[in-house]
Amino acid sequence: MARKYNFCAGPAALPEPVLEQARAELSDWQGRGLSVMEMSHRSKEFVEIAARAERDFRDLLNIGDDYAVLFLQGGASQQFACVPLNLIGPDANGKERVADYVNTGQWSTKAIKEAKRYGKVNVAASSEDTNFSTVPAFDTWRLSDNAAYLHYTPNETIGGVEFSFIPEVKAPLVVDMSSTILSRPMDVNKFGLIYAGAQKNIGPAGLTIVIVRKDLLGHALPSCPTMLDYKVAADNDSMYNTPPTFAWYLAGLVFQWLKGIGGLGAMGELNQRKSDKLYHYIDNSGFYRNPVEKQSRSQMNVPFVLADDKLDKPFLAGAEEAGLLNLAGHRSVGGMRASIYNAVPEAAVDALIAYMQDFARKNG
Repeated sequence: MARKYNFCAGPAALPEPVLEQARAELSDWQGRGLSVMEMSHRSKEFVEIAARAERDFRDLLNIGDDYAVLFLQGGASQQFACVPLNLIGPDANGKERVADYVNTGQWSTKAIKEAKRYGKVNVAASSEDTNFSTVPAFDTWRLSDNAAYLHYTPNETIGGVEFSFIPEVKAPLVVDMSSTILSRPMDVNKFGLIYAGAQKNIGPAGLTIVIVRKDLLGHALPSCPTMLDYKVAADNDSMYNTPPTFAWYLAGLVFQWLKGIGGLGAMGELNQRKSDKLYHYIDNSGFYRNPVEKQSRSQMNVPFVLADDKLDKPFLAGAEEAGLLNLAGHRSVGGMRASIYNAVPEAAVDALIAYMQDFARKNG
């Protein structure tokens, strides 16, 4: 059966070579006579799988030894609690600290709500007044003097809003990079902690990767559950308990695939080309519109609305028939959204534009 083009925001498309390799190894991994899903996480074989995945991930992002890389269970939403539980504690003098947050969409909003359960939160900036269609100008941010960290979401998956800059602040930067990690080169050293749910550019749902500077470990609140303590995870090589072994294995295959196509430089060029094509067509179509200010547009998640929302259902039905899947916008905002992550080929974007052109001709 021919595969269709999947524009889902997550769980998202996986590279076909990765799926083919996983299928070939599904019941018999490299002649061992069992699946990775059946291996002990303490076995020599799986420890080697895990170690290679971490090495390849570090190579792709040029992560130094001063950072721990954690392969954790759950999704990025769990990190909304893990971050304050591990980082919001008092300073060296025992003085209570506050956590700064920037609100640019629904994921930021949820992170803020959760952090307030564990400590003081200062919303340093928000774009709620523009219906989350912009990123607040940095010179308008109201930063705390004694912040434990500054949290922001570089790419808001639902609204299609992306930061065009990395803020320079005194506090460690903490970022939810679920939608953008591995999509282009980046300087990890600018951040204190990076977390990312796997189901967009890394692998299947159920796995989250955390990159945390080692000096931030060991400061968890007394109320922090052992399973959510980053230092415990780091000290046990992410195997304090049974990790999501198959998701970790598949992530490792994705890392190998990325290295094989030229790494994040090549991936970044391809992703830029894909998004440029789609935005160019939307902006010049006269039929479709992107609601985000141009300087804040996401490279990964492209929302758009039609000239008449009564055409939404026919548009989606026709897209399905054309083999273009999961183009409906998030239920909270409506409209359309094309998520064009790493595994979505350029041919998929070309096919989408061709369909959009045809639909506009017939309905304009």
